[in-house]
Amino acid sequence: MVLAALCFATTGTAQALADVDASPLSVGAARILIGGGILGAIALVTRPLMPRAAPSAEAAVARRAPTWVIVTVGAIGVLAYQPTFFAGTRLNGVAVGTVIALGSAPIVTGILDALIRRRMPSLRWGVATAIALVGVVLVSGLVGGAGAAGVGPLGVLASLAAGASYALYALASKLLMDRGWSFQTAMGAVFGVAAVVSLPLLLASSPGWLVTPAGLALALWLGVVTTAVAYLLFGWGLRRLAPTTVATLTLAEPLGATLLGVWVLHEHLTVASAIGLVVLALGLVVLSLPTARKEKTDVSAPA
Repeated sequence: MVLAALCFATTGTAQALADVDASPLSVGAARILIGGGILGAIALVTRPLMPRAAPSAEAAVARRAPTWVIVTVGAIGVLAYQPTFFAGTRLNGVAVGTVIALGSAPIVTGILDALIRRRMPSLRWGVATAIALVGVVLVSGLVGGAGAAGVGPLGVLASLAAGASYALYALASKLLMDRGWSFQTAMGAVFGVAAVVSLPLLLASSPGWLVTPAGLALALWLGVVTTAVAYLLFGWGLRRLAPTTVATLTLAEPLGATLLGVWVLHEHLTVASAIGLVVLALGLVVLSLPTARKEKTDVSAPA
């Protein structure tokens, strides 16, 4: 999961280095079209080869929901995440938008997981998530600055929608795995459907930037590394962990993004941000420390 988050973390640096004249909607559509298409193709190829696991106990909770509904909801979450995330950062600033989106994702995931899968988050998850969120706030630069001065309700709603979108596709993918699907098939179904819908969105969003060398390189990096590779790792971790744990572990993304900004883009790291990196890493370590008996309850192992 941390490796997946580090793949996600390269998104901002890649876009800064490519410096293409493209809208966030166009870049996001290209990313999902390429990455989702790869994941969908992998699912089609591997599905006949993968033995179907026995449904887990949680599958009975959501059994009344048809599979196509779960896949559709997951695809909607994938498609909605990027535009809502960028809308939040545009309206309220990158720092505030990122903190609200990333900070709300584990909380919304925990609420939905408790309601749908009847899995209450553990005390350790709550403590680790709280520590990690403090780190995210410090890394964002909000502390000691005027980053929150222009916060507006529309921007907050957009960022909350991004966090909810993440929770939707994470939980939808987990529900498919609860039914015995392999992680390749689950991620391929959700992202493959999103890829199909992304094609008309891309065509309608002035995709001329794709024919430039920098634009093509950016699209391939975002599609292959930050989507296909990242979500295969994401699915592999989600197969074995609770969605709440996964949502908190992906908070490693701002940690990786900040370090890349310093090392690659030569951005300045403030004292508060440096402290935030340490606090964020501490929260992830607390969550990742093994507790064998407890963690085994979150594994959906084949029978």
